[in-house]
Amino acid sequence: MELKHLFQASAITAALVLAGCGGDINISEGDIDNSVTNNTTNNGGGDTPTTPTDPVDTRPGEPSTFLSTQVSEAFGTDVEVRVLTGRLTDADADDSGKIVLTNDTVWTLEGPVFVGNDNADSTVLEIEEGTIVFGRTGADYLVISRGSQIEAMGTSDSPVIMTSYNDVIGDEVGAGQWGGVVILGNAPSTKCPTDGSDCALQVEGAEEGAVFGGTNSADDSGTLNYFVVKYAGFEIAPDNELNGITFGGVGSGTEVDYIQVHGNADDGVEFFGGSVNAKHVVLTGNQDDSVDWDNGYNGKLQYVFVQHATDNSDANRGIEGDGDGGEGTDFSLPMISNMTVIGNTFDTADADSEGLLLRDQTGAHLMNFLLTGPEGMGECLEMDTDDTVQGNLSDGDLTMTYSVIACSEAFNTPDGAVDLETWFTGQDGNQLIAFEDRANIGMNIDGSLTSESTLLTAGGDAATMDAFFDTTTFVGAVGATDWREGWAFGFGGGEIELVQTASGCPAGTTSITPVDGSTTTCEVSGTITSDLRLTEGNYYALSGAVFVGGDNENSATLTVDPGVTVYGASGNDYLVISRGSEINANGDAADPITFTSRDHVVGGLEAGEAGQWGGMIILGNGESTKCPTDGSSCALQVEGAQEGAVFGGTDNTESSGTLRYVRVMHGGFEIAPDNELNGITFGGVGSGTIVEYLQVHKNADDGVEFFGGAVNLKYVALTGIQDDSVDWDNGYQGKLQFVIVKHADDNSDANRAIEGDGDGGEGTDFSNPMVANMTIIGNTFDTADADSEGVLLRDQTNAQLYNFVVTGPAGMGECFEADLSDGDTTLLANMDGTNDPQLTFESSVLACAENIKDSGDFNQEAWFTAQTGNSLLDNTASVLNGIYTVNDTTPTDVSAIDSFFMSVDFVGAVKDADNDWTTGWTVGLE
Repeated sequence: MELKHLFQASAITAALVLAGCGGDINISEGDIDNSVTNNTTNNGGGDTPTTPTDPVDTRPGEPSTFLSTQVSEAFGTDVEVRVLTGRLTDADADDSGKIVLTNDTVWTLEGPVFVGNDNADSTVLEIEEGTIVFGRTGADYLVISRGSQIEAMGTSDSPVIMTSYNDVIGDEVGAGQWGGVVILGNAPSTKCPTDGSDCALQVEGAEEGAVFGGTNSADDSGTLNYFVVKYAGFEIAPDNELNGITFGGVGSGTEVDYIQVHGNADDGVEFFGGSVNAKHVVLTGNQDDSVDWDNGYNGKLQYVFVQHATDNSDANRGIEGDGDGGEGTDFSLPMISNMTVIGNTFDTADADSEGLLLRDQTGAHLMNFLLTGPEGMGECLEMDTDDTVQGNLSDGDLTMTYSVIACSEAFNTPDGAVDLETWFTGQDGNQLIAFEDRANIGMNIDGSLTSESTLLTAGGDAATMDAFFDTTTFVGAVGATDWREGWAFGFGGGEIELVQTASGCPAGTTSITPVDGSTTTCEVSGTITSDLRLTEGNYYALSGAVFVGGDNENSATLTVDPGVTVYGASGNDYLVISRGSEINANGDAADPITFTSRDHVVGGLEAGEAGQWGGMIILGNGESTKCPTDGSSCALQVEGAQEGAVFGGTDNTESSGTLRYVRVMHGGFEIAPDNELNGITFGGVGSGTIVEYLQVHKNADDGVEFFGGAVNLKYVALTGIQDDSVDWDNGYQGKLQFVIVKHADDNSDANRAIEGDGDGGEGTDFSNPMVANMTIIGNTFDTADADSEGVLLRDQTNAQLYNFVVTGPAGMGECFEADLSDGDTTLLANMDGTNDPQLTFESSVLACAENIKDSGDFNQEAWFTAQTGNSLLDNTASVLNGIYTVNDTTPTDVSAIDSFFMSVDFVGAVKDADNDWTTGWTVGLE
């Protein structure tokens, strides 16, 4: 369906296209006669409609001067806002017999807006693709009456968006900023009279007279297709609230496919009876139940993705299922397949984040469910003690098959009730995964499945339940294809793209509640496909996995101003610079750029700990020894990120941008063993990228890891890293100079300062970086699995190392080891004279209680001491004063080896206090 009624204004000299990803607003020049003039002015800031001159304006609603001005200022061009009020009937329809909300206009609801009377004066409300409708208070909501229809015909590129005024003008957003959507039909409810009299049940949340119910299970209330509802919900009184979308007695003739409710103050979707079916449903950050049914609902749902707020704020159940009034066998009995519920740690006396609760006269047939969440989430499965529910557990009216539960509290079985663990594990295809093994399910942080996940083939065939369902093989809502991408908010769509607004949030970001109570805070989410600048003066919150550009397509540049702070709230929040895109983060010593955790932002540096958010990933088209050798294109999945974050190619000189005076703090997240988010991951990043004055502080996994490529770094501080501070593999060929590693002062978690691998190279195609002027200060951390060590080289690596100082307290592990114990012949050949070039380690001093650990038969101490300028000492005081070098070893002039390097007259990373490049912008080096 092509966009109709494109907007024309004489002041616009070119098309205004507000960004390039799904869910954006596109306002362009067109052919509409825009000669109508408005003669009424409104100096009071109210909503007094303007009065048009001839020709007669027959469009729905009335134009608002005040709101048009406000929205136009936000958009940076003239935009008309029209106000819908009261009741729209067949008398308001155009020649097509419909009331049409066109995408050349922004529409607003003022108070309850009803479409049709109850089974009278019925009409169709058509909402064109890409249309924006907003409300300003909880009293603003849309009701589709019995007998009328809504035709919200969005597309994957241009969904229909119903949201709040704040979202439209770029101000602070949050749950409950407007009412929501109510759709009413003539389908049965168990609360309808049983004596055959007419059924007219008052729906929750709406004004008197908004009724539903009847006898037509196949009733048709229209179509919702690519339809996004954000920041709605309103509680009038307990048990009387507006949900994101309320379906009251809606029949199976209604088409619901690709819908989202985000950030709702009450339930996401609630079904009061009826038989409406839905596919492709996204329910994110909703504060009460994501899915709620009662009144005998017997519809079908497939592909339902539920994720509670990633900042661990208000949440309740993924599903709350009731019958609520059924008699005898007239209980709710929906069928649901392919649903994912990811909880959070929200927990109060009144509510907590949970999975499924079925109670009070309901049955259900559930297949291919994935229930999981962090430690601290409430129970994932609970059934009420209601006689109907307990009976249904035994007689086959309540089933759950081919489903996976991986929760810290899997079940809550009340006393005297059917044991849920026995019930669950006794049904076909179900898997109960121990919480500590949940990483093995192969789920990406965004809830999709990895390409290696066993859940891709662990599901049952939903089509065997009913012809409505697609044939499936996977467990959960999202299989090999991510159907959320491009239209749903948080997944590259559903955005209101604006120019810089009064709130201070740049176009492409969303204003949210100030994280510190006062500073403008802007949320960044989804995939960024047009250039975005994060301006100074705001905080920026990453929401989930944020991608800059697609993979070598829809490329963009993320510019970060000096002094900006970007934060994540959990391991789910991380930043990916895709192949072909760039990050330009140019800070300075006085105003470094900081990527850190929400805890750090709110509580100060002392509140920051390792693992409080994800980290940064930069992906390029550089070489990797794991790329195919047959000349075919290279696309290697990077560790730690969701499926599709790939790197590799043939261009080792490519530029992925600039990192200068950048600090990455309190990140790192282990998805599974050997699959983790580092502080900064460089995947196939080329030497055209500039990286200097960089710190990674308190990271839960590696500080920096290089997967191939040839990116170079200077002036690098790695402090309090819990795994390897520097890790390379995949044939990394870059250069580093002036690198200081300091393990945690409190002797907590640490591992190696360098772990160097080739990891897949064949023949001479192994890693061979050059590193000069590095200081390593270990600690006494020592467990069976890891200890604080200096340099470990292994598995198909070479290296050229110059001007090192490696030291630490008594109790630190070895300062140097070449791991020859596994029979790796590449590394041995790089040390024993066989290969050219040889592994070089010169003009360096080791000052540890255990300087060198021999593995294999090769004498590594003799090898080390035979190289130019090396020495072995046994204590830190002989080489360092704090971080400053006091040892007088003559350095190698590395500038003569490669022009990247600077000539120096000292070994180690920092010469003295007068030449301390760490001063003023780093932490943890005191």
